[in-house]
Amino acid sequence: MMNTDIPTAEMTKTDLAIWGGKIQTLTGGVSAQMGAMIHATVGSPQAAAPVSGDPIPHLWHWCAFVPTARMSDLGPDGHPRLGGFLPPVPLERRMWAGGQLTFHCAVHVDEPLTRRSTIRSVVEKAGRAGPMVFVTVDHEISGVNGLAISEQQDIVYLPIPDSYAPPRKIDVPRNPVLDQIVQMSTPLLFRYSAITFNAHRIHYDLPYATGVEQYPGLVVHGPLQATLLMDAATRHRGKPPVHFRFRGVHPMFHDDTLRLMATDEGPDALALCTASSGGHQGMQATAFWEEITND
Repeated sequence: MMNTDIPTAEMTKTDLAIWGGKIQTLTGGVSAQMGAMIHATVGSPQAAAPVSGDPIPHLWHWCAFVPTARMSDLGPDGHPRLGGFLPPVPLERRMWAGGQLTFHCAVHVDEPLTRRSTIRSVVEKAGRAGPMVFVTVDHEISGVNGLAISEQQDIVYLPIPDSYAPPRKIDVPRNPVLDQIVQMSTPLLFRYSAITFNAHRIHYDLPYATGVEQYPGLVVHGPLQATLLMDAATRHRGKPPVHFRFRGVHPMFHDDTLRLMATDEGPDALALCTASSGGHQGMQATAFWEEITND
C-alpha cells in the first residue's frame, strides 16, 4: 500500500488534483465463512451458499477488501477519515455514485485476491446544490489466473443540505420483462453494512441519517442495490453478464418496498433499475452478455 503524506487541511483545486494517479494495493478474498454470510444476506434463495473452490457471484468481491481503519480513524459520519488513499475533500456528504465493471474470469471462494487501485481523476464542479467533487478510481482485481475484474468506481462529495431536497424523479419502465419485489428492512441494511465492514451511519443510525444528513430515512446502499440487480439479471438470463454499468439517480430508503425491474435491450443486453413503491427509479444499470469496447 502506498501512502502520500499531504496535509489534510482545506484543499484547493490544485491540492486535490495532485491525488490523481495515486496507487493503493490490497490483498484479500472471500472465505467460505464470508461467502456463507454474504449468501445469507443477498444470495439467491434458489441456490446454496458457495463453498471453498466455488466461483463467487458477480459483485461479491466488494466484500473481499473491507476497510480496516481503527475506530480512532473514523470520521463523524462513520467513514474512514480522508487523506490516506482518497483525497481529503472538504465536503461532508459522500456517495458511491456509480461505476462499471468487466468480468474477465471467475474468482473463487478462498482464492487469494489482489486489488490494485488507481485514482484516475479528481474533478471539482459547481452544481445546483453547491460545490461537488467527483473522484474516479480504477480497480484491477486479480486472482490465481491473472486479471479477473476491471472496475471503475465513481464517488461524489457534496455539502450536507439544510433540508432534504430530492433529485428529479424518473418514471419506471413500462412493460418490464422482470418485476420483482424485495422488502427493505433495517436488519438487511445492517447485515450488508456488516459484511462490507461499512460504518457509514446513514445506513443504520436513523437519528444521524435524519437529523444530521437530512434524509427522510435510512439510505439503502448503492452497492446493495447493484448486487440485487446483478443477481436478478443473472437469474433472468441464466448466466452472469460480462459487463455491468450502474448509477444512482435517486436515494432509496429502508421503510419502502424496493422493486427490481428490467427491459430487454436486444439479445445481449438488459436495462435494469431499482424502483420505489411510489413509482420512481432509484438506481439504473445495464448488463451486457457480450464484450463491449467503448468506455
